[in-house]
This record gives sequence, structure tokens and C-alpha cells, in this order.
Amino acid sequence: MKIRPLTIEGAFEVTPVQHGDERGSFLEWYRFDHLAEAVGHRLDLAQANLSTSAPGVVRGIHFADVPPGQAKYVTCVSGAVLDVVVDLRTGSPTFGSWEAVRLDDQDRRAVYLSEGLGHGFCALTEGATVAYLCSSTYRPGHEHGVHPLDPELGIAWPVTEPVLSAKDAAAPSLAEAGVNGLLPRYDICNDFVKSLSQIDDSR
Repeated sequence: MKIRPLTIEGAFEVTPVQHGDERGSFLEWYRFDHLAEAVGHRLDLAQANLSTSAPGVVRGIHFADVPPGQAKYVTCVSGAVLDVVVDLRTGSPTFGSWEAVRLDDQDRRAVYLSEGLGHGFCALTEGATVAYLCSSTYRPGHEHGVHPLDPELGIAWPVTEPVLSAKDAAAPSLAEAGVNGLLPRYDICNDFVKSLSQIDDSR
């Protein structure tokens, strides 16, 4: 398993080693110990989600209040998506930037993003199925979004007419989310992540 940090602090691309023969293939798509070594603390699993999308569907950009936030470990188990990580942490050196990784059922890559980062993806194939491992459960009122087509973000979605949910289409721009105090703070996110490392050290 190869774990590569992305340009946004707290985000990583994970490429598993696949073992194949005439029967098919086998791989470890998640290893808590390898991820913890790269990230600095282990991912406490609280919830697992699964979504299926038609081609051109864009989901996101979603994030949660920190603390506790919601770290995610994301992979595409069927089809393909363009997975996008967005730095929404005010005060971050890379605030407002984004990075994309293709996730599909061939390379079987995954993306890890820490608390405070925004997440979204665009389905590239019919029935694109995405699995998420999450560090905290869904908390109504503490989950937010930024409009995925916000020109300030300038995300290069690979589709001419993105299909959005009503909720995502009504999401505020990055600037509006900032004015309304919805965005997480870089220093608070870092302090929270450090506290997770200290918890691991005490175990």
C-alpha cells in the first residue's frame, strides 16, 4: 500500500497493491495501521456510507463543524468518479484550493481527508458507487456545504451540465459561507487533530 500526501495538508491518496490470478483479484483497501502512520493518528470508524450516482452527478462540497468534524476515507467500488478535496479552513496556507484524484474499480485508489476539509465528487460512469468510512456520525445542523460550481473555487468538473441535488444547488458560495461563520478555522482543526494524536499516544 502506497500512501501519498496531496498538496492540501491533511489529505492523502492511497494506492493499494492488487493480487490477481485467473479467479479475480484481492487487495487491502484499508489498513488502520498504515494510515495512522502516515496521518499521525488512527481513524476511529463511526459510520460507513455508500452512494450510487448516474454520470454527471456532482455531490458536494460537504464538510462538518470542527470539533469533532468528520474525517473520511473514500473509495469507488464500482465505476469511476473524480474525487475532489477542497481546503475550506480559514487561515490555511492553501485556503480555497482544491485537488482531484480519479477513483475507480481498476486502480482501486482511496482518498483520506482530515477534519475541516471539504469533499465532493463527480460520477464519470453509470452506477458509480462510492464507499465512505467516517470518523463521526451524521449530525443534523452541523453538516454544511459550499456550492460546487462556485467560480471562486474554480473546480474543473469533467462535465458540461453537472447534476446537483436541491440542497447542493442552494449551498452558499465560499465567500458567503465565510461571512456567515460556517467555515472551520485552520488553527482549531490543527489543535483537534493534535489532540487525536495525544489520545493515540495514551492508549
